[in-house]
Amino acid sequence: MFWTQCIFAVRSQPVNSITINLPADIEKEMAEEVAKIGLSLSEFIVQKLQARRIAKPSVKTDAALVNYWRLEGLIGTRSDITDSQKQARTIREEVEKRLRS
Repeated sequence: MFWTQCIFAVRSQPVNSITINLPADIEKEMAEEVAKIGLSLSEFIVQKLQARRIAKPSVKTDAALVNYWRLEGLIGTRSDITDSQKQARTIREEVEKRLRS
């Protein structure tokens, strides 16, 4: 088994480090994959961890969905939309028009 040192730095957040004891076959597979896509091992692992977090929201209510969006930093990212209700109506009308065609 190999010890792999990973330094995690995500979007100007404080850097945390963790040491992971990987079996040799997993380390080899990961090294080959990161070489193909041009990432460092740390960047690759951070992407995998973020994808897992994103893929697993347990949202059961509208309020929980809005809270999830807030935690993920999505609220307020579309400054070009000044009237969200109007935007929603426009999108709905476009979809209805497309379905009728």
